[in-house]
Order: sequence, then C-alpha cells, then structure tokens
Amino acid sequence: YIMKTILCFASVGALLLCSCAPKNRTIAVTYPETASVAQEDDYFGTKVADPYRWLEDDRSEEAAAWVEAQNKVTDAYLSHIPFREKIKARMTDLTNYEKFGSPFKKNGKYYFYKNDGLQNQSVLYVQNTLDDEPTVFLDPNKLSDDGTVALSDVSFSNNGNYVAYAISRSGSDWREIFVIDLATGALTNDHVQWAKFSSAAWHGDGFYYSAYDAPEKGKEFSNVNENHKIYYHKIGTPQSADQLVFEDKKHPKRFYYAVTDEDEQALFIFEDGEGNGNNLFIVNISNVKSAKNVPVLRLTNSFDYRYSPIEIVDGKLLIFTNEGANRNKIMVTALDKPQRANWVDLVPETDAVLSDASVIGDKLMLKYDKDASTHIYRADLQGQILSEIALPTLGSASISGNKHSEEAFYVFTSFTFPPTIYRYNTATDESVLFRKANVKFNPEDYTTEQVFYPSKDGTKVPMFLTYKKGLKKNGKNPVLLYAYGGFNISVNPGFSTSRLVLLESGGIYASANLRGGSEYGEEWHLAGTKQRKQNVFDDFIAAAEYLIDQKYTSSEHIAIQGGSNGGLLVGAVLNQRPDLFKVAIPQVGVMDMLRYHKFTIGWNWASDFGTSEDSKEMFDYIYQYSPLHTIKSIAYPAVLVTTADHDDRVVPAHSFKYIATLQANNTGQNPTLIRIATKAGHGSGKPLTKVIEEQSDIYSFIFWNLGLTY
Repeated sequence: YIMKTILCFASVGALLLCSCAPKNRTIAVTYPETASVAQEDDYFGTKVADPYRWLEDDRSEEAAAWVEAQNKVTDAYLSHIPFREKIKARMTDLTNYEKFGSPFKKNGKYYFYKNDGLQNQSVLYVQNTLDDEPTVFLDPNKLSDDGTVALSDVSFSNNGNYVAYAISRSGSDWREIFVIDLATGALTNDHVQWAKFSSAAWHGDGFYYSAYDAPEKGKEFSNVNENHKIYYHKIGTPQSADQLVFEDKKHPKRFYYAVTDEDEQALFIFEDGEGNGNNLFIVNISNVKSAKNVPVLRLTNSFDYRYSPIEIVDGKLLIFTNEGANRNKIMVTALDKPQRANWVDLVPETDAVLSDASVIGDKLMLKYDKDASTHIYRADLQGQILSEIALPTLGSASISGNKHSEEAFYVFTSFTFPPTIYRYNTATDESVLFRKANVKFNPEDYTTEQVFYPSKDGTKVPMFLTYKKGLKKNGKNPVLLYAYGGFNISVNPGFSTSRLVLLESGGIYASANLRGGSEYGEEWHLAGTKQRKQNVFDDFIAAAEYLIDQKYTSSEHIAIQGGSNGGLLVGAVLNQRPDLFKVAIPQVGVMDMLRYHKFTIGWNWASDFGTSEDSKEMFDYIYQYSPLHTIKSIAYPAVLVTTADHDDRVVPAHSFKYIATLQANNTGQNPTLIRIATKAGHGSGKPLTKVIEEQSDIYSFIFWNLGLTY
C-alpha cells in the first residue's frame, strides 16, 4: 500500500493438475543458523522477547550473509521441483503478447505505453494522430543495463515546453526527477533527488514536488521518514535553489503532496498522515510569478474525512469527499470562495460507492463500485446522470481524458478478460473498440461467479470465484485464495497471466473482498481497523470454510496468498487456523506489529492498525494477532515468504524475523522458506524477467506442496 497503499501472468496441449503425483513430496531442508540475542522490551508490564532484533539492520554484513544463506536453501528446494522450468516457460509464453496502455493527449499529441511482450518495462510512444506511425518517446529499458532503474512517473508541462520523469532505483520508494526539453528532445541539467510519494505538479516552466531531507548515508532504506516538504523547482536551476513552498515542523509525521489543475489556476496541497482522511489547502497561482511567499489557504482542518479536488470548471471547484457520505459524494464551491462553509452537494451519496470522478469535455464521468465491480456513468456538470457505459461483464474499468476534449478512453479488465481499450465520446455517448490484447488462451473456457458468504459475526462478504467451465464440486479442487483487507483499498477483478497456470489446469482462483477495504464505503473500511482488525481475519477464515462447506475444495487443497497488508493477513490467519490451509504465501508482509511504526513510513499505518505504544488496551489487542508474536511450536503448513532487499515501505526485517521464528518453531516436515529478491523493492518497478521468475517460483511451490503436478 502506498502510504496508507499492491500483485500476474499461461499453444499448449493438455496441461493437467492432478493428485496422481508422487505422494512423498518431502525435500530435505537444513535451515541456516539464525543467531539469537538477549533483547527484551517492556510493553505496559508485559515483557516481549525480540531475539532476532539484529536482522533489523538489513544492511549489515551479518544480515547480508544470512540473506545469502536463506536464498541458497530456498533455491535448492525449488530446484528439486521437476516442473519448475515448465511453469516458468508457460508463464513466459503467456506473458509474451503486446500490451498497450490507454492513450493520453498532451499538447496536441497522443502518447501511450506499449510492451512488445517480454520487455522489462513498457516503452512510451508518441504520435501526432491516432493514424500516424508512433515513434519512441522514452524507453525506460535504456535507463540501466540490469533493469533495476524503473520509470515511476511522467508529467508533461501544460505549456508544452517540458516533460518531467521520475525514476526509482532497485524498487525503492525514493524518486529522482529528470526533465526533457520537448523542443529539442534533449535531457536538461535538472536533477531532483530524495523526492518521495510525489509527482511533478507543473506551474509555468517549473514544478512543485514533495521531498525529504537527504537521509543519513547507509540508512536510506530503514530510517524513519519525517518532515515531508513541498518545493518549487524552476527549470534550469540547481535543486539547491529550489524554493520551499510548504512545511510543518510541528507535525513531522505527516505527508504533503502538491497538485495543480490543468489550467494552472490553483495549487492544491494534501495533508495526510493522521486519521483516515486528509486535509486540503489551496493556493491561487493564476497570477503568481514566483512560488515564494504565496499565501496558503486552509480549506479543512480534520483528518476524519477525505477531500480531493476533481477539476475547476467555469470558476467552480468540484471536490470528491466522504464527509457526511459513507460511500462518497461530490461537492462544489466557487473558486473565489473556496472556504468549507461555501461548499454544497453536487452529486449526493448513493447505494453504490463512488470511487472516482473526472471532467471530460463538458461531462462529469462518475465511476461507481457495486459489489466490487465497476460501473461508469456519464452526467452533466449539474450532476444529473445521462447514461451508463455498457461494460462487457463484471470487472474493473478506468476512464481518462481532459476537460478540453470530448474524446476519452477507458480500459476494461476482469479475471479472464485481458485489459481492453475503448475509445469513447462523451458528447455522443459512443464507444468503439480501440485495442484488444491477444493472449494465448481462450477466455470462453472459463467462468467467474460472485458468491456472498457469512463471516463469523454473520456479515455477508463477497468473493469472486474463477475456474474452468464444467468444474465438479468434489471437495478436491485446488484453490488459491487471495485477499487484502485494509487501508480502504478495494480488490476488484483484474487480469493476471500467472493465474492462468492454475486456471487452465483445473484450479480455482478465489478473491475475497474482506472488511478493511473500500468495497462498501468507509464503514466497511473502519470495520476492519484497529480493535476491529480481527474481523478481517475472520472474514478470510470464513472464506476458506465456505469453499470447504460448498464442496469446492478441502483444507488439503487450499493455498492462501496476500501481499503487504495482505501478508500480515496471511501470517495472522496461519497462526490462528493452521489446520485450514495447506500452503501459505505471505508477501512483503507487516509481520512485527509491535515495531512496524519505527521504520520508514510505517508510522503512517497507525490509522488502520493503532500502535503498541498507544495504550495497554491497544498493545494487548495487537499482541494477540501479530504474526511474529503468535507463532506456536506446532506443525505448520508449507510456507514461502517473499520480500526484497530494497523494500523501504515494508522493510524486509519484518519477513526476516518472521521466517527465523517460524523455522525455529515449526515441528512438522513442511518447508518454511523465504525468497529474498535482490535489487528490488515492495512490488512495483521490478523488471518483467524478475516478476516471471518470482511468480513461477511461487506457483511451483504451491503446486508441489498441494501434491499436484504440471
């Protein structure tokens, strides 16, 4: 999850998953010795040992040697799986198709991303019209020899003079910003460092960005990030001359982001980092010649709700918010009277969750989620619904365009529906197919159903089940159960070629929409936070129990997977119900719930988690589910933890300490392994080759430990 912020790839004859594989799947494993230290902390009178504290220094020589030893054991185990290379080859073949991003228009030209098939990163192309032959504008694959430098953001100046692009090194959240002169195509001398959670918000021949002070050398990936600031960078000047626009020394643990509207009438500053909402500031920049000493007007003063400007149209500011609206609404005010007291409702709350809104041409495009599936409506600027775009099936869609053109593009995808791009006219309400992916599988062979199952307290929870048509409910089907359950994030249907390896072979992919997400608005989110976090775990456990009760599968055939907050989910339920699952894949998980807030931006997750320092009651609650601290001396299911050495969001120490503890306590024969990617981060920015390698290892591990073959 970014701040309060997560995972995709199968002419083949008869590939078959079956239970006719050899019964004995035991591969001898000798785990590396993990040194133990006498570390004990006192939390409100409760003494808690932390014997692997030394692994928090993940840049130390000792930790590096431990990582190398763990990876050696894991790779040796995976190398014994006879179909590992077959799965990798199939994933590579499935992934090898042209992938297009939705076109976007800037300064009279069209831009779009394209991947020929197996390129590590998609290339940015440009064309004057949609009928012209496109040419390469920026190829991020040439930014480094080993693919570890990733393009993370591109932002065009509104005056057509420049484009700023940001890069990430080795998957880090740190960003460096460079600038291209559009007239010459040459790189300028501009270079901004230590930006984080920021893009370039243009104003004239310069841009606003958010950054931290340069971290202590050697601590770039573990130090707590404090004192986020907003600067203005003028093209042609060194970063040392950048003007400080906004900071708040009294509140070092808050984020500040800058956004400008398309016509550069206003600068909006988001204040985030406390509660479940944000505050909003506005700066009138329409007549400002310098970013220095610009008056900043605070519009809100509470972290109870979310506020986001949509667009400025005809002197009116449209604002997306959940203030007084559990499922979100749109408010409007005059730009020259933006104070909160002047806001009025434009689009009221409905039974569906308003998840996004934009102004394209003279129409308001409204994106709603109904039971975790997208619906897009066209409305006039007074908020009256005019029509709904007919989407192909249950799935996810996003629409893009700008307020000065009636041309729009939307992308639709679902579990077995590769991303497909449609061209749309907001004036005529007409859609035409623009680009369709050509993946080497037949989507007509599969089906997706949505079920609603009862959780422990009776709450109905939605879950998508995708599988091959003709599936028999015999209680023996292999299942991969995935969920996230946190930070107001909805897990909607999406396409992944890696899952096809499971689906085409007779398995079921189950995606559960747990509390903690945004599927049913803020109430659904809050129901999975702080001292209600157990609801999330109960929802996930109930999903597995439902699949068993309905004869889709049995506990011997269920693998579970989740990343980041979802890694915490997998770790927690594994300790609570180890009998319910056969395989577990916790990825980049938050495993040490007592100390998570002490690393990088971990403190920002307290709005969902609370912290061990808040109160004895909060400590007691967190302590009873923290994955690291609830490991028992029992026989565990097969576990493969994944993390990365440059993850500076959920630092790898979480996974290091967790697997060391699990290896020391697992009394059974099932493997408890960790796969640590090098020169990689939290998930984004990985070269495609590394993504395929990781996914093939994960699925090989799952198949092998479910007793299946390929």
